[in-house]
Amino acid sequence: MSEKMAAEKPSTSSASASASVPNSKGQAWFCTIGLPSDIVIEVADMTFHLHKFPLMSKSRKLHQMITEQETNLTTNIVREEETQTEIEEEEEEAEEITCNISLPDFPGGSETFEMVAKFCYGVKMELSSSTVAPLRCAGEYLEMTDEYAEDNLISKTERYFSQAVFKSLKESIKALKSCEKVISLAESLNIIQRCIDSIVSRASSADPALFGWPVTEDGGTSNQGLWNGIETGLRRKGAKNSEFHSWFEDLSLLSLSLFKRLIYAMKEGDLSQEIIESCLMHYAKKYIPGLSRASRKPSSSSTIPSENEQRELLETVIANLPLEKSASATSTTATRFLFGLLRAANILNASESCRSALEKKIGSQLDQATLDDLLIPSYSYLNETLYDVNCVERILGYYLEGLQIQQHQDDTARSPPLMLVGKLIDGYLSEIASDTNLKPDKFYNLAISLPDQARLFDDGLYRAVDVYLKAHPWLPEAEREKICGIMDCQKLTLEACTHAAQNERLPLRAVVQVLFFEQLQLRHAIAGTLLAAETVPQELGRASGIRQEGEGEGEGEGEAEEVVGGEVSGSGTWRAAVRENQVLRLDMDSMRTRVHQLERECSTMKKVIDKIDKKGPVGGWRESVSKKFGCKFKTQVCDSHEQTVVDNRRGRQHH
Repeated sequence: MSEKMAAEKPSTSSASASASVPNSKGQAWFCTIGLPSDIVIEVADMTFHLHKFPLMSKSRKLHQMITEQETNLTTNIVREEETQTEIEEEEEEAEEITCNISLPDFPGGSETFEMVAKFCYGVKMELSSSTVAPLRCAGEYLEMTDEYAEDNLISKTERYFSQAVFKSLKESIKALKSCEKVISLAESLNIIQRCIDSIVSRASSADPALFGWPVTEDGGTSNQGLWNGIETGLRRKGAKNSEFHSWFEDLSLLSLSLFKRLIYAMKEGDLSQEIIESCLMHYAKKYIPGLSRASRKPSSSSTIPSENEQRELLETVIANLPLEKSASATSTTATRFLFGLLRAANILNASESCRSALEKKIGSQLDQATLDDLLIPSYSYLNETLYDVNCVERILGYYLEGLQIQQHQDDTARSPPLMLVGKLIDGYLSEIASDTNLKPDKFYNLAISLPDQARLFDDGLYRAVDVYLKAHPWLPEAEREKICGIMDCQKLTLEACTHAAQNERLPLRAVVQVLFFEQLQLRHAIAGTLLAAETVPQELGRASGIRQEGEGEGEGEGEAEEVVGGEVSGSGTWRAAVRENQVLRLDMDSMRTRVHQLERECSTMKKVIDKIDKKGPVGGWRESVSKKFGCKFKTQVCDSHEQTVVDNRRGRQHH
């Protein structure tokens, strides 16, 4: 075969099917350049009918294998000669005999060998990130070096690596993914490590601010960038972020073994916490069902791993999560993801150490959680409650441990995150209070676990207590009093006090204490109203005097007219002030009437309690109430006419 003929572009045909589907079983791949094929190479389930010369001119290994087979074939023919006629017949048959070579362990399979064959025939080959790694391994396997033939396959693929693959983050990920087909040879050629180094280097130079961009549950960017049909800068930034989201998707296509190596390299390379968390989140969401409540199934393009594979992936993700609190703009999304991991860990029966590490991570950012996150179903038959209260107790404990350390460092008495957690726990208590299997001690211990600074008002706690008493009407009086003891009646708003005073589910002593503090609040409100009513006329008179003095500095007739006008205006303002004062006095009268009603109710209860104390232990009702609630009552429980007003809020702000 001449050099000119070997350089021509051959056409290909298939004996049983189209050559464009080379992986189909039992297929044959033919190269037609006008000459019959003289070598058959079997790779996997594909048979290639080719010519010796193009292959031998590029591959040292194929040259050796073909030469060795031809030598053995000739030796066998000579040994079987018997007559001259038989020799001539055998020579004619030898010309028709072709070489047969089998390559069962060829890297990349028949698809890669087809590209190698085209390269040997001089066909222009378009390299890509998905094919360059298998071709590089194939070139090494077939010994297609520049020493054997100029501009051979090995040098061609290496140039593509340096000029195209390693200069792009996405292309490096695709090349790393293609190494899974040729894992052992790619490892020995250091292709895997070079791809990982390139990914880490390119990811570290990415803009960290883009990783905090909000992403919807289905993986798309938010559509909030359109305002009245006009595209805003928000949408343009989201479009830029979609590029980074795209390489996250490419990253999630890696096998678990390669993904673990990449994450380890990212941690060693001191990449930002946001990048590592985002990689872990995208990878876990693709293969673990149920991590987000909006999507209970993994991606349709991915196969569902087995339970053991999911457990291994889950433990890998948790083990590599940064221990620090998420500082990105999507920390709420990250917290929701962590709770999804916790539910999956319970379902997959992950190790105790794995779940403990995850609970500590959640505890470090509990102030970013929502009530829906805390409602973790109880998956164990040992728990009688509907929700896993023990898990929430542990998470809250980890949060309080971190809070104590922070308070020692910052010396802050009350912080907004702590008050957010207080509101969150009160809402959680209201949700679980209706569970009839929830023990009083469990409810009590969870309620008192938070410090006093976590609650400005106890209205949410009162609501939870009310729900619990309604769902557990069989509780004895002592248990009901203990449950009500978690409330501080001095921290109830006037509306909550009014409701509690008429609540038949509360024990008698709790109602008495609520009535007492409600009266104090009403008296304080009345005193404030009276003070405001006395202050307004004085301020108006002072302002009118100042105005008249200023107007008196004018000249001529205009001065007199202005004074008259000022007097008319001042009289109108005075009438408005009188009307406002009358309204305030009416409100004060209604509140005084309410106080008298409460006094009568309190007096009636006092008589009943006195009768009870006469039959009970020595010490009387006041002493028992003082020991129980930590407050002292006067001989006259309530007196709306007393001049001294007790500030029950103790300096706290009013709504």
